[in-house]
Parts: sequence; C-alpha cells; structure tokens
Amino acid sequence: WRDHVAAWDVIFNKAEAYTQNFYWDLRHKRDFNNYPCILQRLLRSHKLLFEDVKANITEMLAGGVDTTSMTLQWHLYEMARSLKVQEMLREEVRAARHQAQGDISMMLQHVPLLKASIKETLRLHPISVTLQRYLENDLVLRNYMIPAKTLVQVSTYALGQDPTFFLNPGKFDPTRWLSKDKELIHFRNLGFGWGVRQCVGRRIAELEMTLFLIHILENFRVEMQHLSDVGTIFNLILMPDKPILLTFRPYSQDPPQV
Repeated sequence: WRDHVAAWDVIFNKAEAYTQNFYWDLRHKRDFNNYPCILQRLLRSHKLLFEDVKANITEMLAGGVDTTSMTLQWHLYEMARSLKVQEMLREEVRAARHQAQGDISMMLQHVPLLKASIKETLRLHPISVTLQRYLENDLVLRNYMIPAKTLVQVSTYALGQDPTFFLNPGKFDPTRWLSKDKELIHFRNLGFGWGVRQCVGRRIAELEMTLFLIHILENFRVEMQHLSDVGTIFNLILMPDKPILLTFRPYSQDPPQV
C-alpha cells in the first residue's frame, strides 16, 4: 500500500510540475509548433479553472501510463512469438511510408493491419477484466429477468477467448479484424469499452500505440530467445505473471530517413 501511495504522489507531483512549467512558458509566449497539444488548448480556452486543468492532465497521466504501456508490452510479446505477422506489419508500415512520402498523418491512413493488430492484442490481453453498467430497464436474458438498476458485467477476457465469437481464439491473427463481414466483428472490439462511457482517452491511446509500433517496426526486429508462454495476473489491471524478455535487433534494410 505504501508503494502504491508513493507512486500516486509521484504522478501528482509530476503532473503539477509539467502543468506549471507549461503554463509559465505559455505566459511568456514561448514558440510552439502548429499543432497545439491538449494542455495548450485547455489553458488557452479559459473555460476551466487552472486547478481543473491540472486535474484533467493528472487524470490523463494516471489513466494512460500503465494501461498503454502494458498493451504495448503484450503487443511486442505477440509479435516476437509470431514473426510472420511481424513481417506482414513491417511490410505494411514500409509501404505506407513510401506511399505517404514521409507524411506521418497520411501514413496513419494506410496501416489498417497495424491498427487491427492493436485490437487483436486487446482481445487476447484486455487491460480490464470486465465492463460494468447499471441497467436502465428490466432485461430478460434466456428466460431470466434482471431488474432495472442492477449492476451487470461483461467479461472482456472471457469474450475474447470464446470460440463462439472468435475462430481459433488462441491465435494472434490481426487479419480477423479486416473481415468485410461485419457480423464477424460487430461489437467484438471492447478493449476501450463502448458507448458514451467508453475510455475518454481512446483516440489518444490508439494514436500513441500506432506511432510507437511504427517506429519499432521500422527500426527493429523483435525476438524472444526462449519462446515460453506468459500468463496473466490481476493487479488492478491485467498484467503478465512474469517479466517478458525481448530482444531488439536493429533492422538495417533501407532504414527510414530520420
């Protein structure tokens, strides 16, 4: 518990320091690029008190550090175990860069398999165990009546492993999400929740992970020296039950210009 509280103190202190320093730079009209960040937009809008802005930034840091990094760790693990899939992703990324002529915003529009691989990672390794909602109305499910205002849960982990919904569920296969048969993928991607109460940072997290993986695929081959299964434990979020040991080998075939 003490470690947990100490970690939260670090998050709050870092968030406050970042916000204060950025606000000072903004007040002194430091140069910023043409794409204002979220913090810059919040401060310039003057719609929120500074304390409210700081609270929002703290929430983004707290909610997006472990969740995003854990998903990326699982993604690298799956790529290292499925080298054929890794090469498919790398070829798509290289083709997208060539087609977009280095424009990263255009490049992001041409990596459907990479985006599908993030969905596939969250299917196999969801961050949360369940999604919860209170029923607004009475619900009859298989002749069982569940009254309104009852808290119900959907097990995202069990759903992702269910062969009723996913053919060969233990296989890391991003192409399953590219099916043109919408019935095969409808309401299957629940890694960020759904509806108006889905993860508020979803788009930021998806963009962050996509950019990270593009960089990794263009510059490294990800391998595992010992192919061993890694299990899952629950520690507020779902985490590996042991360290995932990866090897990053420089990828030198026509490396991208930095």
